Amino acid sequence: MEIKGEIEDIIYQNEINSYTVCTIASGDDLITAVGYLPFVNVGETIKATGKFITHQEYGEQFKIETFEKMMPETIASLEKYLSSGVVKGVGPATARKIVDKFKDETLHVLKFDYQKLSYVTGISETKALEIGQEFNEKWEMWHIVEFLERFSIAPTNAKRVYDALGKDAIVKIEENPYILIDVAHGVNFKEVDKIALGLGIEINNDARIESGIKYALSLISVNGHTCAIKENLVEFVKNLLLIEEADIENSIINLIVKKQVIIEENWIYLYPFYKAEKNIAEKMKVLIESKNIFKINNIEKYIKKTDIELSEKQIEAIKRVAENNVCIITGGPGTGKTTIIKTIIDIFRENKKKIALCAPTGRAAKRMNDTTGEEAKTLHRLLEIAKIEEQDIFKNIDCEVTQINADLIVIDEVSMVDIFLMNHTLKAVRPGTKLILVGDTDQLASVGPGSVLKDLIMSDTVPTITLDKIFRQAAMSQIIVNAHKVNKGETIFGDLKKESDFIFIEDRNQLNILSQIIRISESTEFKDLQILTPTKKGILGTKELNKFIQKELNPESPDKQEKVYGQVVFREGDKVMQIRNNYDMMWEKLGGTENRYRGI
Repeated sequence: MEIKGEIEDIIYQNEINSYTVCTIASGDDLITAVGYLPFVNVGETIKATGKFITHQEYGEQFKIETFEKMMPETIASLEKYLSSGVVKGVGPATARKIVDKFKDETLHVLKFDYQKLSYVTGISETKALEIGQEFNEKWEMWHIVEFLERFSIAPTNAKRVYDALGKDAIVKIEENPYILIDVAHGVNFKEVDKIALGLGIEINNDARIESGIKYALSLISVNGHTCAIKENLVEFVKNLLLIEEADIENSIINLIVKKQVIIEENWIYLYPFYKAEKNIAEKMKVLIESKNIFKINNIEKYIKKTDIELSEKQIEAIKRVAENNVCIITGGPGTGKTTIIKTIIDIFRENKKKIALCAPTGRAAKRMNDTTGEEAKTLHRLLEIAKIEEQDIFKNIDCEVTQINADLIVIDEVSMVDIFLMNHTLKAVRPGTKLILVGDTDQLASVGPGSVLKDLIMSDTVPTITLDKIFRQAAMSQIIVNAHKVNKGETIFGDLKKESDFIFIEDRNQLNILSQIIRISESTEFKDLQILTPTKKGILGTKELNKFIQKELNPESPDKQEKVYGQVVFREGDKVMQIRNNYDMMWEKLGGTENRYRGI
């Protein structure tokens, strides 16, 4: 469906992705519209395609899928557009003067003859030039949005392209469409390649081959890798672009000269990946070899004072921390990593030293807080880099981070830290500060590229304590015991006893499994169940499982409030999970009056 009309009001617009809620005057109707609308302003006329939807809370809305911005069609709409503040230096009074002066010629003057604006009282020649340039720049930005639709690039990326390429963006893209791969997030290389070839770009064009090489290297990073064997890369690109190997070799040389890729031995990297790994290695060497800010003398005295019964391995770990600036403590669940951290914290507290505890995720930081009784932050929050967008973090290798003011830094769950976050973290550590990296290489790997913890351990350059004994209390948990069995390749066990924390039911029929899950969920014997599934699709995927369980455990009722979001029904009494960080969310402590920001 298509609507056309003038934007009457912008109710909300997200500054980052341009998601907009606005009202559009279309004929005699005033329509509430929602969608991604970069560079639109009050008074502009747009033609939009989409469909009407009914929002449970806000009623009928027109959901915009694509849109086209039109030139203001009346003097009144042009005056409204100028009055909205979209053109710097033009307010309602000046807008009225311009329209009164030039009437039907106003748009022509603004676009092609803006020097004449100085004929208006109060507008100097300098200001006339500024107004004209600003007006035309806004329209140029819009043309980029329209142009990018040919490459299946959403309006959410238009501002990013404009910021990167400037007002000549369209000319630059027409000359080299592959530039979009570098400046816009999530662009489909094959789509851009198809259009570029259609525009007459030759199959062995340098820009095409160089873009194909970078695309191939970015693909491997999705699977966690930071580099590729050169021969494998060349073979992949050869099949992708259907070109000769010699052309690929020449393009690799060009990319090396431009410092966009690096070859070390037989491994080829995108430059940011190489730089991040190199920074980590160099900074780790500096930290290991630097002079201690604080040395713990007579560590045995503190160990004897503790109320906790420590194993020989744990005592060894504490001594290694005392002797070294950087130390890794690793081991599976239930092997006593947390006990070591708590003991070290107590020792540093007794010596009145500053401590910083952190972890890569909000959940891990909260768990660290709960187990140690000390405040723990996410690494993003501690480094104050929360505003860097995920897709840009690898491009900001040399961005400034806040130096960590602490004598001891403990980072938990390091297996989840990728090379870019570790690069930023180590930049923030002052030489001489004690740094303890805690984690389990068999736990969750990082979402981003790299295997930092595992590689540091295998480098054999960082003092490492490996804990392998399961403590008695932990051994009572079948979850922990089975986790170690899986790592050893042994058969796991579990039963339906009330005291058991691990249930294992072997069945290959999906409907039987679903039935058993619901039966166990409804059982009064088992509380606080967490159901994990490796997929989103199918009857045992997260989407369908949630529906089945909600229907059985929290059915629809006139006494319960509901909210529909997309195809999901959220009902009062449902258990929900926060799955995305929001570092600017305001929260209020229950029972208190203090408001402050925190990441969740």
